[in-house]
Formats: sequence, C-alpha cells, structure tokens
Amino acid sequence: MNILVTGAAGYVGSVCAQVLIERGARVVALDNLAEGHRQAVPEQALFAECDLADRPQLDQVFSSHRIDAVMHFAGEALVEKSVREPSTFYAANVACGVNLLDAMIRHGVKDFIFSSTAAVYGEPETLPIPEDHPRRPINPYGRTKLLFEQILDDYRRDTGLRYVALRYFNAAGASAERGEDHRKESHLIPRLIEVALGQREHFPLNGTDYPTPDGTCVRDYVHILDIAEAHLLALEQIQRVSGQAFNVGNNRGYSVREVLQAARRISGRSIPAVETPRRPGDPAALVASSEKLRRDLGWSPRHSELAIILDSAWRWKQKFPHGYEGARQASARVSSNA
Repeated sequence: MNILVTGAAGYVGSVCAQVLIERGARVVALDNLAEGHRQAVPEQALFAECDLADRPQLDQVFSSHRIDAVMHFAGEALVEKSVREPSTFYAANVACGVNLLDAMIRHGVKDFIFSSTAAVYGEPETLPIPEDHPRRPINPYGRTKLLFEQILDDYRRDTGLRYVALRYFNAAGASAERGEDHRKESHLIPRLIEVALGQREHFPLNGTDYPTPDGTCVRDYVHILDIAEAHLLALEQIQRVSGQAFNVGNNRGYSVREVLQAARRISGRSIPAVETPRRPGDPAALVASSEKLRRDLGWSPRHSELAIILDSAWRWKQKFPHGYEGARQASARVSSNA
C-alpha cells in the first residue's frame, strides 16, 4: 500500500511515517521543509519536497506514485501565531488542504486521515470531552481545523471521499530516533527539557490564575507512538468508520506544575520556573474522552503514562541535544573526516 504522508518532516508526521514503514507500507513523504526537517524523514520513504499551495507540483507527486491513501499532517499549528497571523492559518490549513483534496479526487484517491485537534472544542463545558461536545474554538488555529473537518464532510457527500478526523490532544514523547524539534519551540515538555539541559535559563509558567486546582493549565498528554497507532487503526477500518471524528487522548489531565515536577524527577535537574502572564488563546483545561476510539477502533494507549512520555522525550533530547540540525552537522563532520 502506498501512503502519501504530508508534513512528513514534522514531529507527528515523521513518527507516523516511521511506524507505517515498520508495518510494511510504502510511504511517499511530502513536505515543503518550511518548518520540518529533512533529517526527520525516514530513510526508507520516498521524499517529495512540495508545497501544497503548488497545484501542478502536487499533481506531479500523485502522477509519479500510485497513491492509495493520504495521511494529512501538514499545516500551521502554533496557537499564539494563529492569533497574530490568522491569514497564514487559513491559507495553510484550509486553502492548501482543499488543494490536496482536489488533487486526490483528480487522481482517484478516496481514503484520507486528517490530523485534527482538541482545539476545535474551545473552552470545555464538561471533562473529559466527548466527540459530540459543542465545537466553539477560541483561536484561529482551532477554527481552521474545524472548518476543514466540515469541508471534509462536504467532500464525502459530493465525491465519495472516505475520511477520519483524529482530534488529538497534547502530542508528546519520542520514538528512539524521532522527537520534537520545532524551529520555534512553544510546547511544554521540550521547553522543560531545554531548561534541564541548560539551553534555556528558566521555564515560563504561562498563567497561574486559571480556574484549575493549582492555577495552571491542565492538558491531556498522549504519546506520539500511541497517536501513530490510532492513525493506522483508522486507515485499516476507514470503510466502516468513514465520516467520523475520534479523540486521541489519555482520559487524564495534568497541570503544568505537575508536569514540571515530573520533569524534575525524570531528569534529576532543578528546572527553575518563573511565573508569567497567560498566553492568548489557551483554554484552562483540555482532557479527552477516548472511549469512542477504544470502543470503535480497538485503540489502547501503551506508552502514554506521563513518566513514560517524559522519559522518552528526555532520552531523545539527550541523544540529539541540538535536534535534527545538530545531527546533520555531526553527520557532515564525520563525512568530511572520512
């Protein structure tokens, strides 16, 4: 089976590409490398440097490879940036996504797994959040993801597209070779680890006055390998569950202070923290109900205990302290000395 993975040089896309290859799939890895890292793409994948805004280039990818299904991870994801630059998010997450869908239809590809987000819910009315919870996103990032889910349903009705939307909560952790390495890091766990390694002076507690037990945001963390497993299960059963959305979470929330304390235990480092104002667009608490994913797709998280997540991220960052760019430079030095 040939699977096109968009955003395959990014965090979630690269790990999912890796797992697909390990399960016997052939992966065409697509990325424009604006945010992703070429070194993150599995060596066994066929790499296509392509921007989803470029329709002729996208058609060339589909014409050159017999694509059976698409897993779509490409797009903009920084909540703060979405508040400052909404147009960037509507272009990347909506317009480019429509280009991808149209290319699929032109080339007869029907199966589509979409990387969505818990941000479609906004401020939750109940915890944990079920899939039928009202969807009222509070930032442009969440609004673009929700809009694209609605577009997918229109395409399903009009073209026979089969799709599943996976709304995952906080992707975290690492595989042995692939982890989080964003060009501008905003995610909690990698920032904690950077402080532990002395790469940052302190960790900012962004908001300590939320209506939560300790005043800091509460989030549901799910291991990247468990997210990858959810994608594979969704693709395997897409004919049966097409048109549905599933939460991918751990049914358990941890506050920022709780994660900070756990990171101190795992790393053995002090990790100084400084209280700072809230970030715009951050809900107080997001915790998934993953009952539907467990019941309907047989998914069960195997790596998503907080200690396992933190330990895997800590090990990866110790192995690659400067991320993929550092690994590339080290490889180049070895080659030049050979």
